[in-house]
Amino acid sequence: MSVLGGHELDEMLSEREKLNEDIQSILDKQTDVWGIKISNVEIKHIDLDESMIRAIAKQAEAERERRAKVINAKGELEASENLLKAADVISKNPIGIQLRYLQTLSDISGDKTNTVVFPFPTDLSKMFNMK
Repeated sequence: MSVLGGHELDEMLSEREKLNEDIQSILDKQTDVWGIKISNVEIKHIDLDESMIRAIAKQAEAERERRAKVINAKGELEASENLLKAADVISKNPIGIQLRYLQTLSDISGDKTNTVVFPFPTDLSKMFNMK
């Protein structure tokens, strides 16, 4: 009788106590007719063939990739929330927007590029009283 074969691989690796109880129950039924009571069963080692080891490795890699994607998505969400907050703060003060434009110009001027294209907002002329 194969007790371990009746369980999923994840169960075999993570729920040994449950498997121990299943085996103990089966042994108790078999030995009860002789008046023997099994007091303890403990699985100490499970031999897995090479294909099972590869399957476990693939599953572990898939889980790591899943976690990485979740962490990346949470980071993107947090960054977008912070950008939205920053945009809200800057938009409440027109001078703040202009200062941000000037800071951006300063940042790109340090690059060693030959061409800089920077959008010029039409309402910037109001700040300089241009008509």
